[in-house]
Amino acid sequence: MYFPLVILALATVVVVVQNHDCKDYDLSASDQSLIDMIKHYLHTSRQEKYPKPGKTSNTGVTYVRWGKKSCPKGSEMVYTGQVGGNLYTNKGGGVNYLCLPNDPENGPHQAYSNDQVYGSEYKLSSSSKPSGWSESMYKQEVPCAVCYQQRRSAVLMIPGRKTCYKGWNSEYYGYLMSDHKIHYRQDFACVDINAEPLDNKNGSEEGALFYALRTKCGSLRCPPYTNEADVLCVVCTK
Repeated sequence: MYFPLVILALATVVVVVQNHDCKDYDLSASDQSLIDMIKHYLHTSRQEKYPKPGKTSNTGVTYVRWGKKSCPKGSEMVYTGQVGGNLYTNKGGGVNYLCLPNDPENGPHQAYSNDQVYGSEYKLSSSSKPSGWSESMYKQEVPCAVCYQQRRSAVLMIPGRKTCYKGWNSEYYGYLMSDHKIHYRQDFACVDINAEPLDNKNGSEEGALFYALRTKCGSLRCPPYTNEADVLCVVCTK
């Protein structure tokens, strides 16, 4: 309890002794050892209490913003690209969507047959599209952006909501989308509410597809859910 006071008193003695005009003042070996110990204590305790300025934390989280070429305001863009994935008729292989960068470093050409990385397209029509979206995006390729949010330690996609829970920060919200139920399984992706096409081209190559989803009441409790409704989603960080 009294140790800091003792240190303060001894530190005062050190300062007085070191700044004394008397040239004949001699310190014993034990006195010098004590002074050195106090100096070390003061130096290290000051560093712990007052860390050096200018050092910022490198912690953060990354997430994919599906359907957009840029990141939300306040996030740093790692890279922008286009969505890819497995062909919807392939029985095996990967089931997740990929955000493929626009500046790839391509490997050597190979002749073996195991094509799994295709482009992705919006599958929208007047009868099967999220509310507010234009069917003009039908069969157009899907963009994406990988975003970095500093000073956050967790990222969470919440299906069925467009706002985050208390204590979490919204990065973006949109519609939950995936491949069609009669195709082989694909991942769920939260596609931005203001989704855009990759460019003006229309490949129609039927690769990894994005269909709008809707709810089905039964084992899914309604309420609180409603039947045959668009499924919203939100990406949150904390």
